[in-house]
Amino acid sequence: MTHSKLRSIPFASATSRLVSCETTVTLRAPHPTPCRIPYQASMQALWGRCCRSLLPALLPVLLLVMAALLAPPVLSQEEAAVLDDAAVDAFDQRFTGATLRFDYFHSGTAEQEAISLDALRVEGPWPGSRHQLIDNTGLGKYLFEVRDLKTQEVLWSRGFASIYGEWETTVEARRQWRTFHESQRFPEPRAPVQLALRKRVPEGGFMEIASLTVDPGHRSVNRSPLPTLQEGRVEVWSLQQTGPTEDKLDLLILGDGYTAEDLAELWQHAEAATEALFAVEPFRTHRQRFNVRVVAAASRDRGITNPRAGEWKNTALGLSYDSFGSERYVLTLENRRLRELAALAPYDALLLLANSQKYGGGGIYNLWTTAAAKSGQADYLVAHEMGHSFAGLGDEYYTSSVAYEDFTAPGSEPWEPNITALLDPEALKWKDLVAADTPLPTPWDQETYDAVSRDFQQRRGELRAGGADEAAMEAYFAEVKATTEPMLQGEPHYGSIGAFEGAGYQAKGLYRPAADCIMFTRNPDFFCPVCARGVEAVIDLYAAP
Repeated sequence: MTHSKLRSIPFASATSRLVSCETTVTLRAPHPTPCRIPYQASMQALWGRCCRSLLPALLPVLLLVMAALLAPPVLSQEEAAVLDDAAVDAFDQRFTGATLRFDYFHSGTAEQEAISLDALRVEGPWPGSRHQLIDNTGLGKYLFEVRDLKTQEVLWSRGFASIYGEWETTVEARRQWRTFHESQRFPEPRAPVQLALRKRVPEGGFMEIASLTVDPGHRSVNRSPLPTLQEGRVEVWSLQQTGPTEDKLDLLILGDGYTAEDLAELWQHAEAATEALFAVEPFRTHRQRFNVRVVAAASRDRGITNPRAGEWKNTALGLSYDSFGSERYVLTLENRRLRELAALAPYDALLLLANSQKYGGGGIYNLWTTAAAKSGQADYLVAHEMGHSFAGLGDEYYTSSVAYEDFTAPGSEPWEPNITALLDPEALKWKDLVAADTPLPTPWDQETYDAVSRDFQQRRGELRAGGADEAAMEAYFAEVKATTEPMLQGEPHYGSIGAFEGAGYQAKGLYRPAADCIMFTRNPDFFCPVCARGVEAVIDLYAAP
């Protein structure tokens, strides 16, 4: 066991040449204090007079010079092609062109965690970009890095969040130890590399929690065939093909709870989900940067597990309601089974459709989205949950019940691009979108909204406890919208970007960018400009312009 100031973290170790585990905590020395050179008082006075007399005249010129120096160079098509070819050549020198999957167990409690190797698995051809190898978005509770073994240069990286990362904020994590299976996929290196998992700390930045040296050529790497395609049982369909996988963002849809007789219905649900997603900006504008495919795997049972209703199903992906005790939260803990099926098609993002009418879904950044395909709110579920899993957007609501406690550490700035603690209004991460006359924090009638919302939440709980059917729940959702939509649209700063208190499961201390957004309520069918910009940043990470 090793100890750090953050927490105690045990790690497994392996003796084979395949992989070794070690922990490394890098402590960086503070920057040296700048040298200060005193000036004579007369020189200070002269400098002050010069600034006051010349700066107003020179300022426009200085700004133009700075703009020219900071502007990116304009490349011709030929120059851009040369750079692209060079990037591809560099990729080919370091990677084989296949996908390598790192499967591991993530275990622990609220106070400690452990990472242990499960397996290394070769999938099909690498579907991702040959150019955008380093993640510069700053998103995710965790960061996965592939490093050159000799130089420690980061060859590939991606931020992510996980089921474990959510679970550790629940009450259960204070009482007992649990293990979750996770995977990281990356281009297969030609030589041994170091894999590193880093975790975000409340003070900002990441701390390394696990480091593994991997030899991709070792005989222990699993190179067995992927699941066999079988007509009527396991099929791969294409819904939208706009270009080669390495240049496009590949969205893969999988269905759960669809029997062999239901696969035609899965096709319809996948089409509907695709159209729902691309009806919302900025996905609509960038539709041609996406490929969309479906892996259709027949389940033995129809529908998905719902423990509160006593319904247990044997399905292809193992989706279930009632995750973390939330009746509407749909997750699967069958990660290895899911990854084996998903490997049948290229993908950068996953959307899992549940063959169910009951309202529910979920989304975890750079993991996957789940949505009840037959729900009357399916279109909203797809867009909202993709906001989480695709763009790392946080939930902006705070009156609905959740299992988390201190999801955002007190006194820290959330990593999600659409939530802030507003610790420094001048450094607000979306300050460039705030009009000069919009106050920060931005006033709104939160007291009235909260009172109405609390009443609705109480009614929702009573409906569910009383066994209300989905028709009754749809009527309830319609009433909520008819009541709250005009309330929010009547706010003086509706349509403006500011900092509205109430977000991230907290009524106080966290702020959202807009009075309303698809990440706040089911009312609008749009992302606010801050959320839309977050979506575009991830599209740019994966897809060519």
